[in-house]
Amino acid sequence: MGKINIAWRIFIGMIIGVAIGYYLNVAYSDVVVQTEVDPVTQKVVTKVTQADEYAKYFSLLSKIFLRLIKMIIGPLVFATLVVGIAKLGDFKVVGRIGIKTLAYFYFATILSLIVGLLAVNILRPGELVRSALPAKGTATGVEAKKLTLEGFIEHIIPQSFVEALATNEILQIVVFSIFFGLATGALGDRGKIIVKAMDVISHIMFKVVGYVMAFAPFGVLGAIAAVVAKQGLSIFVEYAYLIICFFAALLFFLVVVLWVICIFARIPYWQLMKHIREALLLSFSTASSEASFPQTIAALEKFGCSNRVVSFVLPLGYSFNLDGSMMYMTFATAYIAQRYGVTLTLQDQITMMLTLMITSKGIAGVPRASLVIIAGTMAMFNLPSEGLALLLGIDQILDMGRSATSVAGNAVATCVISRWEGEFGKTDDILVPAEEKV
Repeated sequence: MGKINIAWRIFIGMIIGVAIGYYLNVAYSDVVVQTEVDPVTQKVVTKVTQADEYAKYFSLLSKIFLRLIKMIIGPLVFATLVVGIAKLGDFKVVGRIGIKTLAYFYFATILSLIVGLLAVNILRPGELVRSALPAKGTATGVEAKKLTLEGFIEHIIPQSFVEALATNEILQIVVFSIFFGLATGALGDRGKIIVKAMDVISHIMFKVVGYVMAFAPFGVLGAIAAVVAKQGLSIFVEYAYLIICFFAALLFFLVVVLWVICIFARIPYWQLMKHIREALLLSFSTASSEASFPQTIAALEKFGCSNRVVSFVLPLGYSFNLDGSMMYMTFATAYIAQRYGVTLTLQDQITMMLTLMITSKGIAGVPRASLVIIAGTMAMFNLPSEGLALLLGIDQILDMGRSATSVAGNAVATCVISRWEGEFGKTDDILVPAEEKV
């Protein structure tokens, strides 16, 4: 198996996971091991089947892998970003790249929000999917969160770097790393020892990535097996049209929108996709864009992006440029409105888009962030809160597509900024040696 590359191992893990999950769902989904009864109505509120229990065991494999990935993301971002910022030199250069990066992120966000709205308005999944509406008062376990200026500032600026590392707050790690890198560069020759140390730490972390990636196929197997064992393949039939519509929108964004952007930026898009294919597959199978973060760094540097641009742009992208999630927010909100027969006017949809463009930037890192933002957006248009339950059953499946799309979007963003800085195609400053590429 050592001769099979990581992409094939992940794909094999997916196939085996589907087979195991399907067997468990067929054999044990009718075996109830626990029920919870409403004391007032005496109706069964929840029931736990043997298949659900087995799904928990398999999900442990996925959790182990994702926790291993999260274990290395903080130190990896810090080390690579400090090296990159120290090489950039001063506030002017950092500020220039930062402004270009944020400008592109908002441009990409607007495009992804528009694609989501166009897809849901043209394909009308809410009018054709006929599953039963949730009962009034159905608990979703998702609480709408209102964006405040204070909360936004607290989310961006760390009160403790150690706390930011411990909680994997990528944006806070980036902020501290920028200050630390600038201060290191300002020391001149005295700061070179820190730069060398951070460079060594970066190489060590990429070596650790290689070890962690050996477990990736098992993590993928566990993630897929858990979803199929719990949900079954029948959910694909029940929500087939909704899933097809959303994945069609994602595919349009991947194949058309990002491709056109790359044409204008003079970036060989299909070669880029070839370089990051393993990162895309990993994010898709684990429904986590974070899972492929180290692989994406290595792939982009190998593709020809400057490591100082990669180490600056990519971490920011994981907080500010999640294209797949942006599409999902407009698509899902409008879908729920369609299911309840609520007409959203053009003005309503423009308002929704502008609101999401702002609120989505202040909530990165929150568990189930997309659903939290959707819940808050629904409240704006007086949509029933229990309508969110329409998405819970297939959220994991949809998350697979939007995670992979977000990875592709961030890869394109990094290449675009690299091109704008005149550093695309330079390979003399690659951080990760070829023998350490994952």
